[in-house]
Amino acid sequence: MSTDTARERLVVIGGDATGMSAASQARRRKGPDELEIVAFERGHFTSYSACGIPYWVGGQVAERDELIARTPEEHRARDIDLRTRTEVTEIDVAGRRVRSRELDGGAEVWTSYDKLVIATGARPVRPDLPGIDAPGVHGVQTLDDGQALLDTLRATEGRHAVVVGAGYIGVEMAEALIHRGYEVTVVNRGAEPMSTLDADMGRLVHEAMTGMGITMVDDAEVTKILTGDDGRARAVVTDDAEYPADVVVLGIGVRPETTLAQEAGLPLGAHGGLLTDRAMRVRGHENIWSGGDCVEVLDLVSGSERHIALGTHANKHGQVIGANVGGGYATFPGVVGTAVSKVCDLEIARTGLREKDARRAGLQYVTVTIESTSRAGYYPGAALMTVKMLAERRTGRLLGVQIVGREGAAKRVDVAAVALTAGMTVEQMTALDLGYAPPFSPVWDPVLVAARKAVAAVRAG
Repeated sequence: MSTDTARERLVVIGGDATGMSAASQARRRKGPDELEIVAFERGHFTSYSACGIPYWVGGQVAERDELIARTPEEHRARDIDLRTRTEVTEIDVAGRRVRSRELDGGAEVWTSYDKLVIATGARPVRPDLPGIDAPGVHGVQTLDDGQALLDTLRATEGRHAVVVGAGYIGVEMAEALIHRGYEVTVVNRGAEPMSTLDADMGRLVHEAMTGMGITMVDDAEVTKILTGDDGRARAVVTDDAEYPADVVVLGIGVRPETTLAQEAGLPLGAHGGLLTDRAMRVRGHENIWSGGDCVEVLDLVSGSERHIALGTHANKHGQVIGANVGGGYATFPGVVGTAVSKVCDLEIARTGLREKDARRAGLQYVTVTIESTSRAGYYPGAALMTVKMLAERRTGRLLGVQIVGREGAAKRVDVAAVALTAGMTVEQMTALDLGYAPPFSPVWDPVLVAARKAVAAVRAG
């Protein structure tokens, strides 16, 4: 605890979205004379957009610093004692202190706290395979990771790239490498790319990516990464084939980074994330909060806990935590699982439950799939999109929506996200007063066309 009895000390572990949002919000509510704030970040950068890294690698974002919302110096100017290149190695819950180590100098110190925020984020999945740690094999989670990948791309003469995994990170990195002029192969262990979609919608993504010149290898398990005489990666091997690779990017997904929390005996959920209450306070611990990619959150549709690693949630968590730490009151109600992505000109969106999620939750449901256009069919630039909708049998409650299409497709999912949050039925959705003009939508918006068809399916069922 702080030795200055006139003020409390807040310790923050993690200097990105949740951690520094919490620190900044707490500072707005309490000045340095009331609250001392010490934050630890093991990297060089703070408050940056990890979601923007693929677009920086691909060249759409010219400079790394464009992704940084607030530098360490800017945080320090607001009386936040931010210590970069410093890793927290232990949390002593009983003693209310953390041990940290300077990565460059090696010095270790204990820092006491009155209040603690754990914002350790997520770590990329990195399977234990031969060659996985060879030069030329990259995970992409931080700005340091992005810089290392760019350095490899600039130094590599060959033009073959293999992306392992076909989730959000995988498809976005495939696009980035296409923009860099590489021949791209995506190796995916699933039957279709984008496992966050149902397989029939993932098939549309597969077809589109193949049409862009990307080699798609589905139902394939990577067994090793071959290296050349120089020790660098040169090929990715599966059970059936070998794919040349001058650079390998791991896009297998992420897991909550909760090693410290687990060692400290803090409660973890089924997905390995910290469990918190609505105020983002770690369950059973009055003076510890957590948020961002290292926690599990309530799914408002299924009623279960989920792990969803998105910057939108992380920033909201930080605002809630900062308000509570600073003496106010705020809560985070939960999520409906909305996410959008793109690969080249293909837009991909989902919210709510997939079919297997609904089955796991014990829900009976109907599904409908429709094709429509982003604009009035006669208006120039109208592009096809496919919308899949799930509704609960008998009640008609909306359960989920997935959209795959070109320009103007993805953000339509926001209508469904609001409907899910409000607990609307598909019949109620058909009466939504959405904007219409030929340059923006057909008379019946594609989401409403799907809702009308879902109403018929519910009645028939």
